[in-house]
Amino acid sequence: MSPTSKRNLILAFESSCDETSVAVIEDGHQILSNIVATQIKSHQRFGGVVPEVASRHHIEEITICIKDALAEANVTYDDLDAVAVTYGPGLVGALLIGVTAAKTVAFAHHLPLIPVNHMAGHIYAARYVEPIEFPAMALLVSGGHTELVYMPAENQFEIIGETRDDAAGEAYDKVGRVMGVNYPAGKTVDEWAHQGHDTFNFPRAMDKDDNFDFSFSGLKSAFINTTHHADQVGETLNKHDLAASFQQAVVDVLADKTLRALKQYPVHQLILAGGVAANHGLRERLDAELAAVPGTRLVKAPLKLCGDNAAMIGAFAEVAYRHQVFADATLNADPSLEFDWVADPVK
Repeated sequence: MSPTSKRNLILAFESSCDETSVAVIEDGHQILSNIVATQIKSHQRFGGVVPEVASRHHIEEITICIKDALAEANVTYDDLDAVAVTYGPGLVGALLIGVTAAKTVAFAHHLPLIPVNHMAGHIYAARYVEPIEFPAMALLVSGGHTELVYMPAENQFEIIGETRDDAAGEAYDKVGRVMGVNYPAGKTVDEWAHQGHDTFNFPRAMDKDDNFDFSFSGLKSAFINTTHHADQVGETLNKHDLAASFQQAVVDVLADKTLRALKQYPVHQLILAGGVAANHGLRERLDAELAAVPGTRLVKAPLKLCGDNAAMIGAFAEVAYRHQVFADATLNADPSLEFDWVADPVK
């Protein structure tokens, strides 16, 4: 960049699962480009993500995405301030493709390398809606994670509640498979839920427990047992009512736990992020609930940024850049990465 320019430009990489994405982000809140190569059709025939297939697709797409991201942003490597990359959590083979590409670009062009926690990226996608005000809380709901994350200050994370078994998005895919819905099932189940009624009274596991943790395995099992029993006795169940009953149970627990957490941890914002943050039932419920919580605004990640993408990685990378959180050539994929890597962690 020229000495007179005040723009911060980061080339960001995301390859933690089944999306290859490269973005150019300006100042942490402006998207100059966000290229996403999806693999959904390749994995649908298997009913879920196959790690080896995902890794091969990343290899095929990563250099194309880099070229397209730079071209769409109308920048060159010389314009960049840093390179950022998701290094965990995720599928180890998939992560390695992004990490290797980012390290190569950073080394070849003498740019600092920023390691980014994938989950922090999901949370900081909220920056594209409005600046994050601290303290803040995030309800992070995706295919692999369901967490309540308290953030007392910038670049500080404390998980105060998490799932003990299936994540919410994982449960959606599993019940969707039972109903004959192709992977990923969340969007279709959400659509069906809006056409049905909660008639099955599925369990709300841990809803009244004195903690902020979640559990969706029992709900999934209750759903599967209900449908299997109906098949055995020749009964036809209304798919819309099934979907509505399942979704209501998920949303009830997520909303109840979140509202209780907000009472114990007063914050300026509640950030809804992750793939399941695109669920209209959850969005509508939290809109209604937060209207009665004075001093706390609901900030929903943009629908197009709820899934995996590099723009969200770039949003957090600008924060890490200011905090001088850099990595060297020894950076490796960490498929089980947790939030304890950040600067000044909350104890």
